[in-house]
Amino acid sequence: MPLSDLFADYPTAFAATACLLGLVIGSFLNVLAWRLPQMLEREWREQARQVLELPSETPGPAYNLMLPHSHCPHCQHPLRAWENIPLLSYLLLRGHCSSCKAPISARYPLTELACGVLSGFIAWHFDFGWQAVMVLVLSWGLLALCLIDADHQLLPDVLVLPLLWLGLIVNAFGLFVPLHDALWGAVAGYLALWSVYWLFKLITGKEGIGYGDFKLLALLGAWGGWQILPLTILLSSLVGAVAGVIWLRLKQVETSTPIPFGPYLVIAGWIALLWGGQITNFYWQSVGLK
Repeated sequence: MPLSDLFADYPTAFAATACLLGLVIGSFLNVLAWRLPQMLEREWREQARQVLELPSETPGPAYNLMLPHSHCPHCQHPLRAWENIPLLSYLLLRGHCSSCKAPISARYPLTELACGVLSGFIAWHFDFGWQAVMVLVLSWGLLALCLIDADHQLLPDVLVLPLLWLGLIVNAFGLFVPLHDALWGAVAGYLALWSVYWLFKLITGKEGIGYGDFKLLALLGAWGGWQILPLTILLSSLVGAVAGVIWLRLKQVETSTPIPFGPYLVIAGWIALLWGGQITNFYWQSVGLK
């Protein structure tokens, strides 16, 4: 039996396979979220040296998503194959390096677990087909953006723009919404936060939101159409306000401390893409307008 027929006939097998694949992808996302910002910083620093007509820095060892191989950040112990199994290795090592016994951050297995559970749920929700495959790709990219933005307040174009274009491409085939809805979703998504940015800056003289957030909302609009934007903005604003206050209280920092908005946009946009229609219909029914 072809694999596609197996997955179509047995949705549970598809969900389980997607879950296992998600664990592996989650392991890669840990590497991506750690190394990509450093790679970009090195690139920007070299570009700045060229503009200032300064000599280039002495080339060091190769540093990219493949090299150097995974290792302990404390003692540089290279991870052997059995120490690099998603989720399982963390449990076998009991959360410590096998060489220096330094603790391993719980973020690594939690990211792998989240990616695995998310992937399995998407496969179960959509069943086998192109919608499931594309939402898996989108979700993996959005998870990477969440991790990077939370750490560095950065939404790299190298991730955002390909996902934005991919949303327009898949909707050229009407996979989620008609192409004109996707196109205007991207336009409206960018302009909505761009307008907020300039209004806030004109009133306060400060920048209240980053350009990466404009592009991220455009990305979400390209996938779900302009229809999901109001719900996305509303949910992200509510969740961001509540979570931001809690975070500031826990960290005991000033209210002027910048807070990454990307993760809230991602969560709200993902929810709106999957259940936006049902949530909107429920709201109108609850207020007696439908």
